[in-house]
Amino acid sequence: MSYRNFCAVLTAVTISFPIIACEPRVKVEAPDKPIVINLNVKIEHEVRVRVEKDLDQALSNNPGLF
Repeated sequence: MSYRNFCAVLTAVTISFPIIACEPRVKVEAPDKPIVINLNVKIEHEVRVRVEKDLDQALSNNPGLF
């Protein structure tokens, strides 16, 4: 083996060592806390619709209110 080939092999090994040594690892774990889904948007929407219907009725019953 010539000096040039030896240097090429040594360079290849030196460059590839950090790439081989760093393996990516992926862990899949369940969360510690439960997942909370906030459903207040739907409840607020229903309340708003009810209030708007009641307001429409009040305005139609009393046209001189405003």
